[in-house]
Amino acid sequence: MKNVKVLYVEDEPFLGKIVKESLESRSFEVKLVADGQQVLAAFEQFRPHVCVLDVMLPNRDGFSLAQDIRQRDAQAPIIFLTAKNQTQDVVKGFSSGGNDYVRKPFSMEELIVRINNLLHITQTLPPNGQAAAGYITLGRYRFFPNQQELHLESHVRKISHRETQLLKVLTAQPGSIVDRREMLKKIWGDDSFFNSRNLDVYVTRLRDYLKEDSSVEIITLKGVGYRVVC
Repeated sequence: MKNVKVLYVEDEPFLGKIVKESLESRSFEVKLVADGQQVLAAFEQFRPHVCVLDVMLPNRDGFSLAQDIRQRDAQAPIIFLTAKNQTQDVVKGFSSGGNDYVRKPFSMEELIVRINNLLHITQTLPPNGQAAAGYITLGRYRFFPNQQELHLESHVRKISHRETQLLKVLTAQPGSIVDRREMLKKIWGDDSFFNSRNLDVYVTRLRDYLKEDSSVEIITLKGVGYRVVC
């Protein structure tokens, strides 16, 4: 996509200037806002393709802003920038309407990859994440559920039926939180301790399969479930 419009909300002047100039040098069009109270007006006027919101802001926090943005545009991609790393903060961010998050300090390369991947997911894939060609895109990977294959460029990995089931559930709604208990009941039939340990083993395997692309993550939300970010 050319001329991607980014609404960037950051109250640290030096960081805001550096990130804005770095994005603009890569052909992004950037609207920088430093005060939470001004964000919604800027959103309405600028109509960005993606919103990058700092969590801690003067007058309004990023979480409440995301909720208001969601009321105006249910599909607007939202990335949170946060120094927080506790599970409850991550869950709160996703619950308030965020699609992804980047922890501070971050590299510009990581932020740009996150923006591009999120735009790809939200604008080029159907709602269920299934591409017309029969595969699901996960960063540099292509997942073919019917063939039980995971492709990375010319490399093809055959995966098991259970691994395929699990990856299908995790990617059914890109960016959404998948409840752990519901996953266990859907794939194994019940949420017993034994099956719960099996789930942990399979998630570890999938992470290993996807490790060649650092932008693809299966995030564990302790006590809640999982979320795939790419």
